[in-house]
Amino acid sequence: MIRRHELTDAEWELLAPLIPSAGRGRPRAEDRRVINGMVYKIRTGVSWRDLPERYGPWKTVYTRFRCYAIDGVFTRALQQIQAQADAAGDIDWLVQIDSTIVRAHQHAAATGRKRGSTGRTNRTITPSADPEEA
Repeated sequence: MIRRHELTDAEWELLAPLIPSAGRGRPRAEDRRVINGMVYKIRTGVSWRDLPERYGPWKTVYTRFRCYAIDGVFTRALQQIQAQADAAGDIDWLVQIDSTIVRAHQHAAATGRKRGSTGRTNRTITPSADPEEA
């Protein structure tokens, strides 16, 4: 049974060949269960220690997540899956940015004027004497 926040069978089929195989030594926890623990943690934001028991010991999930992140497993998997989807024509690379969501930092609009200043001066300008009258 696939639960919410877990990989579907189709997603697992894409990802499984990209996960490093276990080395020698004692058998490790099932890859899909551990990966589902990682996905659950990322999608829900729960702390590692609060992972549901169905994913195995939280420390196992955390340790493998950390190793995969350091070794670049996730980056390589994303690149390979994107390349496969792009080759199949499943990705539309057109990107549009809506200016209503692009915000400038508050200091980006600074003009160098003091607060409340309009840039005008309050000087009284007196006309100079007409040079012909002088």
